[in-house]
Amino acid sequence: MTALPRWLLALGGGAVWGLCFGQQAWILAPWIALLPLLLLLGQRRAAALGWAHGMAFWLVSIPWIIPTLENYGQLPGWLAVLSLLALVCYLALFTALFAGVGGILWRFGGAVALLGLPALWVVVEWFRGYLFTGFPWNLAGYAWIDMPGALQLAAWVGAYGVGALLVLANTALALSFAERRWRLGGATLGVVLLILAIAARWGVPDPGDREVEGTITVRLLQPNIGILEEWDTVTVEAQYQHMFELSRQACDRSGVLLIWPESATWPYSYSRDERLRRDLEDLVAAGCPVLINTSMAGEGGVFNSVLMIDKKGILGRYDKRHLVPFGEYVPMADWLPFLQKIARNAGDFLAGESFELLNWKGQALAPAICFEITFPEEVSSRVRAGGSILVTLTNDAWYGDSSAPWQHFRAARFRAAENQRFLLRAAMTGVSAVVGPDGSVEQFLGIDAEGILEAHVPGLSGLSPYSRAPRAVPAASLAMLVFAIFLGRRGSRK
Repeated sequence: MTALPRWLLALGGGAVWGLCFGQQAWILAPWIALLPLLLLLGQRRAAALGWAHGMAFWLVSIPWIIPTLENYGQLPGWLAVLSLLALVCYLALFTALFAGVGGILWRFGGAVALLGLPALWVVVEWFRGYLFTGFPWNLAGYAWIDMPGALQLAAWVGAYGVGALLVLANTALALSFAERRWRLGGATLGVVLLILAIAARWGVPDPGDREVEGTITVRLLQPNIGILEEWDTVTVEAQYQHMFELSRQACDRSGVLLIWPESATWPYSYSRDERLRRDLEDLVAAGCPVLINTSMAGEGGVFNSVLMIDKKGILGRYDKRHLVPFGEYVPMADWLPFLQKIARNAGDFLAGESFELLNWKGQALAPAICFEITFPEEVSSRVRAGGSILVTLTNDAWYGDSSAPWQHFRAARFRAAENQRFLLRAAMTGVSAVVGPDGSVEQFLGIDAEGILEAHVPGLSGLSPYSRAPRAVPAASLAMLVFAIFLGRRGSRK
């Protein structure tokens, strides 16, 4: 294969893989979307080709970053484009790493490549989720969100394990084409399909067979309030009044927990503004406790917090622990002051140091604020701490009617399935949803919709295999990778 076709295949393959993470999930495309990347592993400069593939993937899957930075970060268009390109160049390095090491495994061929490449993919993805605070966005397993059996399988092996199975299917096909080993490829695909079928049928126990900790009645509020590009006092006041009007409408009887989305109290702070505290006191006096997100002043700075409020005041508080770089703080701002100027609209929050469950009516609600829901191990740690229901508050209005809210929602569904817990998601402009412990969507409000979702949610106990050992699959993958390389080198000496 000459140079130009190689590069075109890398770019085109990356673009197709990126389309698998669009607003609508594809069922069949992920089975073959990684074929171009895998077939290029046997070519010269595999790492560079992998970097090109990664560039195309991220440019296609996260273009929504440009209008977000331009409209709300107040960056000029050219700087917003450069910011996306800088992020994409960095993220593409992980694909380059996969391709560089994967080229060695590919040359060994056969069972070595079949075992080693999926393991390598998991190790690289896991590494991406931790380096420089981590960016576990668009994990490969999410491309199978609508594949029967995938979410059920996540209770055993998590999103990383589902991704490994997806890469295994693609690797089997790629080896079949490259080595004409049709039996090996067919047998492997048969195993993958069998695993998915077994998971779909028996993968997750019926919630009714598990210990139930009681049921709570909740109402998720989606006010459909957008982000203001410029300050407008009249609009801010109207949005504030609208949030409380929607809440009073939802509180038509006592004993219902109202869950507000992230930023619903903006620009007011519970710790600073008497008006907000007074209006919330009037609301909860009707018998409806409220779960809200607000900034809270603390020792040394301000925290991004979730509060559980009822007639007695604050029943519980959680301070966000995993902040968004350049969104909620500016990393290395003291060392590189120019970053503060570029990200002048970024927040200046402090990260919480401990995790607190929010208890109500015998339930232990495990909160995650926005980006935090994308971190599998962090969510599982909250379940191991006793969380019986997952709750995530988000504001995806920044991204408009793009693929971003749906990509974010896919991650939330996997967290529910991994931990076998109901998940309640309240979003400003969508997607708000009630997600079952198998990752299924029981109720939802789409983008740019306004409404209230009511649900009677049972709290569940017990731990899924994934919740018990969230690092088992990455650790096993690392061991498998080392074994595959050893096996390949041993075979090459003979």
